[in-house]
Amino acid sequence: MAGADEEYLITRKKQIGRRQKIVTIVSLFSFFGSTVFAVIPAIQQASQPKPAIASSSAESVLQQQVRGYELVLQREPENQLALEKLSLVRLKLKDAKGAIALLEKLVKLHPDRQDYKVVLEQIKKREGESDQ
Repeated sequence: MAGADEEYLITRKKQIGRRQKIVTIVSLFSFFGSTVFAVIPAIQQASQPKPAIASSSAESVLQQQVRGYELVLQREPENQLALEKLSLVRLKLKDAKGAIALLEKLVKLHPDRQDYKVVLEQIKKREGESDQ
């Protein structure tokens, strides 16, 4: 009887381990997917032409955000969140070259993040098209 109980416990532990792996994998895909779906529309929106009556207050708010993120990066040059947010703000300010430099740093610091690579390639491709 003791052998059957041990066998059951071993089988049960394997089942639990498999479920944990599946939940972990699904969670990772969900996280990366949501990140990509949040970043790509922001970049597409930044690339659309804005009306000529863009308010200067909105631009000054973006400039304040830039200064804030740059202050964080002075203290912590590899702060992932500050690099991400600053690259998005620079795209909103139509500073694609500045955003590209930040994204290249993110790709270098986090080579496992495919979403950074995809966004960087899209921006470079769009910049190449606009230069022509």
